[in-house]
Amino acid sequence: MTTTPGTTLGAMIRTWRNRLPPSAAALPVSRTRRATGLRREELAELAGISVDYVVRLEQGRATTPSAQVIASIARALQLTTAERDHLYRLAHLVPPAGGTISDHIPPGVHRVLTRLGDVAVAVFAADWQLIWWNRSWAALLGDPSTSPPQLRNFARDKFPVTASPARLALWPVTEQDRDTVDAAVVSDLRRATGRFPQDTRLAKLIHDLTGGNRRFAELWATGTVAAHRENHKTIDHPSVGPVTVDCDILNDGDSERKIVIMTAAPGSEDETKLRLAAVAGPQVTSDSSLARRQPGRFPRRGVASAG
Repeated sequence: MTTTPGTTLGAMIRTWRNRLPPSAAALPVSRTRRATGLRREELAELAGISVDYVVRLEQGRATTPSAQVIASIARALQLTTAERDHLYRLAHLVPPAGGTISDHIPPGVHRVLTRLGDVAVAVFAADWQLIWWNRSWAALLGDPSTSPPQLRNFARDKFPVTASPARLALWPVTEQDRDTVDAAVVSDLRRATGRFPQDTRLAKLIHDLTGGNRRFAELWATGTVAAHRENHKTIDHPSVGPVTVDCDILNDGDSERKIVIMTAAPGSEDETKLRLAAVAGPQVTSDSSLARRQPGRFPRRGVASAG
């Protein structure tokens, strides 16, 4: 059976890569640059996979990428929902169904996020799964890519069930009203179960937390339904010292994506520390074993870095 030229998985990735200007992904553009779209290494960086894997995908030598890799590539290329679904099918995967939680970020939202400059921002799915963060977020809290992708979940971070819990923040974080935040996260998850009753990832999360964390189980039993909107945190940053920030949560429509933004009061010492942390750049721990990944299956770096 012959294949129509330009319609394979590799060809479509290459086509979409060539059409996305680096400025749309907040990447620097030099005067000597010849490529109008993204280079392979830039796509690899944004998607959190190796350059070699991008090459093998485009050349048709890698034919069975995981759904997680395809989702990361779709986010990095800023595909529409229809284009994302087409990418899944080309990879012989079933696109995310309606009524399930989406990890996709629409191109318009991507553009807004990349224009926030040095503001620390991250995006979470409806089940508080971390799906995107920028360089300033990693600089403030530590690089989330040091935790395996499946553990990058704020609810798992708040309510650990194992001796090696998720680590979304590499440095100690103190919340001014922890009880309120705990209750807000649990009630927000309950709201998500009503919006996405067929989502297996959400169901597993609730099962794990109710069975493995007493605090979560107690809060879950209250039946409260609400949304998590704002709180205040103090991050004990290793380079600049304690930084107190306002943490605001914006809800992205029916998808229930959560855009989390951390800022400090203008002109304050904390704002100065935030800027210093951003200048220092993303921080990682010395435990290199946390960063090991299975090539082609799990992201090597962040889910998508704003550059």
